Amino acid sequence: MGKSVKNDGNGGGKTADTLPLDRILKGDCVRLMDNLPEKSVDVVFADPPYNMQLKGELHRPDNSLVDAVTDDWDKFDSFRDYDKFTRAWLSSARRVLKDNGTLWVIGSYHNIYRVGSALQDLGYWILNDVIWRKTNPMPNFRGTRFTNAHETLIWAAKSEKARGRTFNYQAMKALNGDVQMRSDWTLPICSGKERLRINGEKAHATQKPEALLHRVILSSTNRGDIILDPFFGSGTTGAVAKRLDRRYIGIEREEGYVKMARDRIAKVHKLDDEALEITPSKQSLPRVPFGTIVERGLLSPGSTLYDAQRRFAARIRSDGTLACRDQTGSIHQIGAHVQGAPACNGWTFWHFEKAGSLTPIDILRQRIRAEMP
Repeated sequence: MGKSVKNDGNGGGKTADTLPLDRILKGDCVRLMDNLPEKSVDVVFADPPYNMQLKGELHRPDNSLVDAVTDDWDKFDSFRDYDKFTRAWLSSARRVLKDNGTLWVIGSYHNIYRVGSALQDLGYWILNDVIWRKTNPMPNFRGTRFTNAHETLIWAAKSEKARGRTFNYQAMKALNGDVQMRSDWTLPICSGKERLRINGEKAHATQKPEALLHRVILSSTNRGDIILDPFFGSGTTGAVAKRLDRRYIGIEREEGYVKMARDRIAKVHKLDDEALEITPSKQSLPRVPFGTIVERGLLSPGSTLYDAQRRFAARIRSDGTLACRDQTGSIHQIGAHVQGAPACNGWTFWHFEKAGSLTPIDILRQRIRAEMP
């Protein structure tokens, strides 16, 4: 189950220590993270205690008891104690993150502002705050304030200067109906068959839905990446990681949750290779200069390119540049020029004529890429 970790060229640690991959470690998260090799994990996903400060029991209008978060692990004596705890685990998490790794942390209004402040103080660089808008939130039974219908996730890089992080932009766009994914996610809370129960009662008060972790993991990791969850709970991170062919390390101090998570993950099956394929980010695809299209003879110097409506035309030159009546330049520069636009993707803007109809030149780029090893 272990894996030897060496310098991977992407900010990974230089160590031959063995990581406890696809295992759940029982105990204090700070101590156990401090025992892991430095710069050894790709992503940390953390669902820490929220310190909800609930006072007494909460009842519905019919006087039935609400199953709220009353566990001892969510209780702290003061904000100072909570801040000390937060800084300790965030510091340990930052040490084990690769230089190009990222951290996700989720919280509510009770704690997320304090967590965000600690993140910035410790040198993390916040990339996004994501609002998880719940389609079926618990109502406000007392009618004394707005219904708490969302939680906040913070996505952060290890530092402002960190480079090379994973963001599967095209996959997120595809997941969102081919529209750019926004930072407000509308997803239901964990319920139905997915909700783990013991004798009819919730087995874990704050079990997160697998749909939420699916989006987090798919967006910011690749197959084989290592995800550390220092507050493993019911094992949602591990279940989704296993299904998506990622490796996980779970840390959990409650014995009951450890057993529950192990049993849950054991029933999960990894998707097959075809199902695991995602739409690649354009930045990860090999670069093809337009000049390659010309020198390969797929388009000839002197031939004409048009936009899709034939409003604009430009001639191809032998070096792969274009010439219109008053300007020469790359396919992108001339595309922007004729439109009076600040920028243009020439691959999708320009078309060539074939059998009386127009075809995007990007078809030719795709042909070249398909031939690459």
